[in-house]
Amino acid sequence: FSCVSISNKQMETKPKLLVITGPQGSGNHLFAKIFSSHESVRGWDMEHDGWEGHHNERFSLYWRHPETFKDTIVNWYEKYYITSISCPYFYKKKPTIPNYKKFIKYASRIFDIQVCIIGRDKNILAKQQKRIRSKHTTPTAIRNFKHLLKHNPIFISQELFCLYGIDYCNSISKLLNFPINIKKVKELLKYNANKPYIKQARGKFDAEVKKACEES
Repeated sequence: FSCVSISNKQMETKPKLLVITGPQGSGNHLFAKIFSSHESVRGWDMEHDGWEGHHNERFSLYWRHPETFKDTIVNWYEKYYITSISCPYFYKKKPTIPNYKKFIKYASRIFDIQVCIIGRDKNILAKQQKRIRSKHTTPTAIRNFKHLLKHNPIFISQELFCLYGIDYCNSISKLLNFPINIKKVKELLKYNANKPYIKQARGKFDAEVKKACEES
């Protein structure tokens, strides 16, 4: 951030900060890219088709030391910011629970906070977490998300993004009053992260459904 002198009038309108969080593997990097896509947003400047650890995220220092927000002044003419954190996230090789309460307390002195909680199929999450982290951590995340409910979070979904694509992005852009560069987001739709987890299944009522279709 640039340290500048800001008048009281300029600070009357706080910049908006999206606090994006979700269970490990739910789409924290995906939505960081989606919401960072617009040129007017100060987001997570990772490669569009790459992946980075959370220690490279713009606000990583403040997740560890939220009290330092009191010494941080943003450029008053920049209206949109994002931060993304998974629950838990890794710090010094250990899984760590984000201190949502303290982070929001200090960040809200500078920003207008909007919390977004990411969802993804719970079975895929379990398999992904055990594959990458060797432990199912979604229940831990959900317990800690209860602290965020008083901030009226908007629930966003990797499943809906994969299914509805640009229409879904337009919807959440309007809902959050937050800009998204649709042209850049189209590139993210080329890869379906769910597909590797999907296998042919047999449902309990498959035969009945086929019979009803024939009888109709």
